[in-house]
Amino acid sequence: MKKKKNLPLKKYIKICCFFIIIISFVLIYIFGVRSTVTRDVVFNISKGVSVSEVAAQLQKQNLIDSIPLFKIAVRGNGGRIQSGQYDIPKGTSAWRIADMFANGDVATTVIVIPEGLTIKQIKELLLADSDLTGGVECGAGTDLPVCKLQDGDLFPDTYKVARGTSRLALLDLMRKKMSDLEARWKKTGSFAPRPLKTWNEVVTLASIVQKETSKESEMPIVASVYLNRLRDNMRLQADPTVVYALTDGLGDMRGAALLREHLKIDNPYNTYTNYGLPPAPIANVGLDAIHAVLQPADTNYLFFVADGKGGHKFANTYEDHMKNHAIWREIKKELNK
Repeated sequence: MKKKKNLPLKKYIKICCFFIIIISFVLIYIFGVRSTVTRDVVFNISKGVSVSEVAAQLQKQNLIDSIPLFKIAVRGNGGRIQSGQYDIPKGTSAWRIADMFANGDVATTVIVIPEGLTIKQIKELLLADSDLTGGVECGAGTDLPVCKLQDGDLFPDTYKVARGTSRLALLDLMRKKMSDLEARWKKTGSFAPRPLKTWNEVVTLASIVQKETSKESEMPIVASVYLNRLRDNMRLQADPTVVYALTDGLGDMRGAALLREHLKIDNPYNTYTNYGLPPAPIANVGLDAIHAVLQPADTNYLFFVADGKGGHKFANTYEDHMKNHAIWREIKKELNK
């Protein structure tokens, strides 16, 4: 009787490798290629939900076709999922979905906070953004532990945050960023040009500069004008401070004109009737305005007026200022026509 011949070892290894490759391709296809997602979907994961609950919801929305296979994919990505709002594009595989959930690859939104806005204006802007959630007034159990915000406490910037971030959490992020800036200023020696001494005074003057000009190149010159007036014990006579007083801290006349009679309003923020700086900032300022105050231009200017081209004309004397003012009045007449 003849003995059966065993397969040569090399041939046996080749057959095993072949089957391993086939199985690997099948698994790659099942987990990493095959998709039941037929459209772009926004998927929300609430805090505290289990993997089983998420898998059941995914299957209900036809984003996966097998709960056990999805759980395997989750285990393969560390075994956890993170809460948040996710954009799941058409054709996304189960493995990629599990990977997104494991790494917290949540949908994001970009919030732009322009420089020179007041807190009231910033809150209006945040309330108008549908990618954020919640209210803007702090209180017990909210995302904003510090309730007494004043203008100058928030740092205007471009913020990229998770879609669904609470508005109070974003306000707190802005507050912390400004607080960090103050801490760095104090750490480096708390230098401020005479007669400024405190961070509040620096930011208060910066807020006036910020409201007077949007041109970065002009800010150090405008800062020098106000510093010169403070040193000479002159009233600052800054229109934006009157607007702040008239609008109860909104900082926007809503299209109404600022009239001469408005300059007489009895208010501590009115720099036409009061000497020195206002009690606090009149807006939230960016780095350019702060740097302009900390490093002002070296000038003897005491006056400035708009030049009709988006900038200003500066003068050392009142007589020159009146000449510049007359030119500006003529420009305004032409513009009004």
